[in-house]
Amino acid sequence: MRPGKMAPASGCGVVKGLWVPLAVLVLARAAWAFTEQYPALSLLKQEPHRQRRGPAGGCASAGEWAEQYSAECDSSFLHFHESDCDIGGSSSCESLLSLNTEKILSQAKLLAEQKRFPFATDNDNTNEELAIAYVLIGNGLYDEAIRHFSTMLQEEPELVSAIYGRGIAYGKKGLHDMKNAELALFELSRVISLEPDHPEVFEQRAEILSPLGRISEALSDLTKAIQLRPSARLYRHRGTLYFISEDYATAHEDFQHSLELNKNQPIAMLYKGLTFFHRGLLKEAIESFKEALKQKADFIDAYKSLGQAYRELGNFDAATESFQKALLLNQNHVQTLQLKGMMLYHHGSLDEALKNFKRCLQLEPYNEVCQYMKGLSHVAMGQFYEGIKAQTKVMLNDPLPGQKASSEYLKVKYLREYSRYLHAHLDTPLTEYNVDVDLPGNFKDHWAKNLPFLIENYEEQPGLQPHIKDVLFQTFESYKPDVQELVCVADHLGSMMQYETPGFLPNKRIHRAMGLATLEVMQAVQRTWANSKVRMNGKTRLMQWRDMFDIAVKWRRIADPDQPVLWLDQMPARSLSRGFNNHINLIRGQVINMRYLEYFEKILHFIKDRILVYHGANNPKGLLEVREALEKVHKVEDLLPIMKFNSKTRDGFTVNTKVPSLKDQGKEYDGFTITITGDKVGNILFSVETQTTEERTQLYHAEIDALYKDLTAKGKILILSAELGEVDAVCNLILSLVYYFYNLMPLSRGSSVIAYSVIMGALMASGKEVSGKIPKGKANPFFILLHFQLVDFEAMTAPGSEAFSKIARSWMNLKSISPSYKSLPSVSETFPTLRTMIEVLNTDSSHCLKKTIVVV
Repeated sequence: MRPGKMAPASGCGVVKGLWVPLAVLVLARAAWAFTEQYPALSLLKQEPHRQRRGPAGGCASAGEWAEQYSAECDSSFLHFHESDCDIGGSSSCESLLSLNTEKILSQAKLLAEQKRFPFATDNDNTNEELAIAYVLIGNGLYDEAIRHFSTMLQEEPELVSAIYGRGIAYGKKGLHDMKNAELALFELSRVISLEPDHPEVFEQRAEILSPLGRISEALSDLTKAIQLRPSARLYRHRGTLYFISEDYATAHEDFQHSLELNKNQPIAMLYKGLTFFHRGLLKEAIESFKEALKQKADFIDAYKSLGQAYRELGNFDAATESFQKALLLNQNHVQTLQLKGMMLYHHGSLDEALKNFKRCLQLEPYNEVCQYMKGLSHVAMGQFYEGIKAQTKVMLNDPLPGQKASSEYLKVKYLREYSRYLHAHLDTPLTEYNVDVDLPGNFKDHWAKNLPFLIENYEEQPGLQPHIKDVLFQTFESYKPDVQELVCVADHLGSMMQYETPGFLPNKRIHRAMGLATLEVMQAVQRTWANSKVRMNGKTRLMQWRDMFDIAVKWRRIADPDQPVLWLDQMPARSLSRGFNNHINLIRGQVINMRYLEYFEKILHFIKDRILVYHGANNPKGLLEVREALEKVHKVEDLLPIMKFNSKTRDGFTVNTKVPSLKDQGKEYDGFTITITGDKVGNILFSVETQTTEERTQLYHAEIDALYKDLTAKGKILILSAELGEVDAVCNLILSLVYYFYNLMPLSRGSSVIAYSVIMGALMASGKEVSGKIPKGKANPFFILLHFQLVDFEAMTAPGSEAFSKIARSWMNLKSISPSYKSLPSVSETFPTLRTMIEVLNTDSSHCLKKTIVVV
C-alpha cells in the first residue's frame, strides 16, 4: 500500500438503512472467500478428522489432503503459508531447499507410502517423485514444485497427478498475475478432460475462477462437483458464491443443505444468517447468528453481525452488548470498532463514536470510513479544525485507475465545503442568512444527488478564519434553570417522534433538535396569530408556511451535517425542469426494505385495482382472465406473471397515485409513482418515487398557501375565543397542510421528521398537545387496528387529507396543553446562532432523566 493511499476499511462500509450494512461485515471479503478462508490445498477447514478415500486409494482432494494431513498426522508436517523464499527470491529458495532437502525427502517418503496426495499411481517410484513435488508446494516452494512436475511430465505427458499438482502450484504462486491464473486453469482443465468424474478438480478450478470474477463459471464447476459427490463443504462453497452474486435465496438453500450434512459449521450458520439479513428477515438472521455462537462461543464475526442486526432493528442496547462482546474477544477488531462507532454516531452519541473512530485509525491509519466518520463527528460537534483535517485526508485518497470511488470519497468534498460555510457563520444570527440561497445551485444539486464533485467554475468556500474559534463544550449546569427545563422538555417531545419499527435507531441528538424545533414552531405560530412579525432570512415580516417549516429545517440540518437537507424548488432551474426524484426501493432483487414492509399489502391492493382499470380500458376481452389471476396475487412477486398479459406491461409497469385537492374540488394532483419490473429469473424491482417538477411544485404550493391562509385566519380567531369547534377546525387544517407537504416531499432529506415537528408545534400553538406515540401496529383504545408506523407513508397512501387527519388523530391522543409551556424561554432568543445550537445539542442529556418534567 503506497503512502497516502488508504487501504480498504477491513471490508467495512457505511451502513445505510438496510441496504448495505452486513455486506460489509463478512462479505467484503467474499470476493476472496476461497483464497482467504478456503485457500488452495486447505479446503477442509470445517470438516477435519474425517479421512476420505480419493483416486487410486489416496485421500480425496488436494484440499482435503493438506488439511487432513496436518490435522490427523504431524501438525508441523506441512505449513500452507507464504514461506521466506517468497520474499527472498530464488537464491533464498535455493538456500532453503538445500538446507531442507533431507527433511523434504523424509516427508515425501512418508507421503508416498500412504498415498496421501491426489491421483496417486500404482508405481512406488512415481509416487515418491510426485510426493516430493507436493511437499515442495506445502513448503511454499512453488517454482521448484512446478519444475519437478514439468520434468515428470516430459517423460509421462498424461500423468494426471503431475498435471493437477502443477495447476495447484500455479494457483498458489498468486492469481494477481494473470499468467499464473491462466496456466492453473489450463492444467486443471486438462485434468478434467482426462479424469472427468472427480469433484475435487472441479472444486479446485472453481477456486481459481472465483477470485477472477468469473462467478458463473465457478458456480457451474461447483454444481458439477456436487452432482458427482455432494458434501457439506461443496454446498457451503457454492452458497458463498451465490451470496456474492446477491442471490440470497439460493445461497440460503445451499447453506441449509450444507448444515443438514454437517450441522456443526459456525461459518455456514453465519452465512445462513446473512442471507436472512439481506432479505430483511432480521429476526431469523439473529437466530442464526445466535446458533453460530452456540457452535463457536468466541466467534467474533457472529457477535459483530448480531450487533449489526440489532442495530438495524433499532435495538441500541442489544447491539451495544453484541459489539462489546466482540471487542472483549479482540479489542483491536477494526470492523467492530468501525461499526460500533457508526451506530453511536447515528444514536447521537458523538463523543463516544469519536473514541471508536480514533481507535480504529490507530490500528488502521488508512481506513477511509473511520477517517470520514471521524471528520464528520468533529464537524457535527463544532470542532471544525480537526474535522476538516480528517476530511482532507480522505480527499487525498484518489481512486486508482479503474477503481470505483468509495461513497466516503464522493461525499467528502461536499462535507468540507459545507463545513467551511458553517464555520464562517458560527456567530452570525440565524435570522440573517439562508443556506438555500447562499450555497451555489450546482453544488446543492450535485450534493443532493450524491454525484461526483465535478462542478464547472465552482469557487471554493473560504478557508477557516483563525478569529472564529471552535465550539466549546457546555455543561448542563452552565445553563439557567429555565433553559435546563427547556432542554428537558425538548428531549421529551423529540422522543415522541421516534418510529417504533425495524430500521429506525433512536437518535437522541435528533430527538433534542426536533424537540427544540417543535417548541420554536409553537412560539413562532403563537406570535403570528397574535399579529407579531418574525425575522427570517434577513427580513422582518409576517410568517409564511415555508418559514414555519424552515424553523424545523435549520435544526434538522445542524443535527447531522452529513445529510443535505435542502429545498428542492431552490435548485437550479435546469435540475427542476428535468425533475428531481425522491426514490425509495421497497424490494430490489431479493432485498426487502423492512422499513416499509407494513405498507406492501396496502400498495398491492392499490396496484391490483389500477391493473383492473387499465385492462378494462385496454384489454376488455382479457379482463376476466386478469381478474382471476389477480385473485391469486397475495404478494408483490405474484404480479410478475400478470405483467405478461399485455405486451406493454411485459417488462414492467408504473402506477401513479392521485392526491385530491381541497382548494379545487374534483381536481387531482400527481402523488407518487409505483414501479414494478422483473427479470426472467424472478428478481423484482419494486419502488416508489415522487418527482419534484416546477409545475407539480407550484400546484402543491397553491394548495398549501390556501390552507395556511385559512389556518392563520382561524388561528387568530382561536387566540380570542378558544371554542371547541374552532380548535377542531385548526387541528384539521394543520394536518391537511402537512398532508400536502408529505405528498409534495419538497426536501432532499428529512421531510418526515421536519413535517411531524411542525404538526406537533402548530398543534401546541392551538392549545393541543400530542400525547400518543406513533403506533407499532397494535389496536388502540378505540379498537382501530393501526397497521401503519410511518407518518409520511400514511399520508402518501391515504385517499385524501380528511382520511389522513382522521387516522392521525385516532392515535395522537390530543389533550389540552400544559400551562407550563408558556413559561419556557424563547427558543430563537436562547439559541440565536449556529454556535449556541451546536452547544445545546452537545450537552449531556442524562440530567433530564433525573428531573420531573411537567408536561400534563
